[in-house]
Amino acid sequence: MQNFDVVVIGGGPGGYVAAIRAAQLGFSTACIDGYVRNDKYSLGGTCLNVGCIPSKALLQSSENFAELTHSFADHGISCDNPKMDVAKMLERKEGIVSKNSNGISFLFKKNKITELHGWASFKAAESGKYIISINDNGTVSEVVATHVIVATGSNSRQLPQIPTDNINVLDNEGALDLNAVPANLCVIGAGVIGLEMGSVWSRLGSKVTVLEAAPTFMGAADEQAAKELLKNLTKQGLEITLGVKIGEISNDGKQVTVNYELNGEAKQLVVDKLLVSIGRVPNTNGLNAEAVGLKIDERGFIVVDADCKTNLPNVWAIGDVVRGPMLAHKASEEGVIVAERIAGQHPHFDFNTVPWVVYTNPEIAWVGKTEQQLKADGIAYKKGVANFMANGRALGLGNSIGFVKILACEETDRILGVHMVGPFVSELISEAVVAMEFMASSEDLARIIHAHPSLSEVTHEAALACDKRQLHG
Repeated sequence: MQNFDVVVIGGGPGGYVAAIRAAQLGFSTACIDGYVRNDKYSLGGTCLNVGCIPSKALLQSSENFAELTHSFADHGISCDNPKMDVAKMLERKEGIVSKNSNGISFLFKKNKITELHGWASFKAAESGKYIISINDNGTVSEVVATHVIVATGSNSRQLPQIPTDNINVLDNEGALDLNAVPANLCVIGAGVIGLEMGSVWSRLGSKVTVLEAAPTFMGAADEQAAKELLKNLTKQGLEITLGVKIGEISNDGKQVTVNYELNGEAKQLVVDKLLVSIGRVPNTNGLNAEAVGLKIDERGFIVVDADCKTNLPNVWAIGDVVRGPMLAHKASEEGVIVAERIAGQHPHFDFNTVPWVVYTNPEIAWVGKTEQQLKADGIAYKKGVANFMANGRALGLGNSIGFVKILACEETDRILGVHMVGPFVSELISEAVVAMEFMASSEDLARIIHAHPSLSEVTHEAALACDKRQLHG
């Protein structure tokens, strides 16, 4: 059996980053991953293979098509009978996934990480070390680890009413592989996956209906920002209904019938495809946690402390399989931090400065506290809001929807939260993250020179607005 200082179970954005950092720190490291795509092992986990990366590829393709058919005429650009080749769009998406997955394998070789494939499980703990069993299509092998980092990610939450077949009833994986634009698509769940994939197929011509159980739209986001996003998605043709109670669902192989209740009234929707996007659940299937006594809570998450330590010595867990937001960048950061803690270092992690992004058009992004949270906590605050509609760069892009809002402590002026809706706010939010990590005040941002013309000037204006001295609004 091979012996390693560190064995990482899972090759997603948490696992592969943890492996790279552990190797950089001088540990003999192996990463075990069992994900198979197109009959081949493919590193990168859900995020790379059937999540973050392919969805952004489709979002960009569909947005380009929407620009061509609706917006390019304003630029003096026109063409007759534009068409979308869905097969070509999917081929491009697959190429991006393959390039990134192969890139991880290259990084493993570069950092002398042993890449192992198959499904890993705990077999035993002996003499302070852990024996990990690997099942590669029936061929079983074992490795020994001093430290184990569990990064097994999450799976799509299923609806009890109907099984997912990824033909007519889809999860995120099926929604990414549709080979034709459905005439009618129902999306259950107005979360990140539902809104992003609903946007893709809506832009390409599908009639998209989103059914959400919650009475409010995107309750985790700032209410003002969420309302702005809802208004614009509705303008684009997405029909979003809140406060829905889902009833019986049937799939006859050709169409899907969704029965639901709204305000006590029974309703029915018949569609070509149904996308179920009601969240994700931690993946500990087949981990054989009981063999070593690894503690898992009632919701299926591996129990960890603030340092990502489990109840077992030298066993760590990161990413979607532990508490906290199910975000790829959160998993990656935890992977780095755990590797450094194994090395005796003392890095920190602040959940309050984890950025959130939904890649709709307009995009929505935020970090820190929302206005409703500050009100509920009784924290006195001031706010500054600046719109993209007066920004020269946004007008040049032809995308001036949305705003930036900064929330700062009334007493100290320290930034407590930043909320953005608009063009490329997925990029702009990083300035807010840096500011909050350095405990900056709104005045600090107001005194920083921002390039002109740039979208970042709207952040500058919002900071000025906190002191009621906005220059262009």
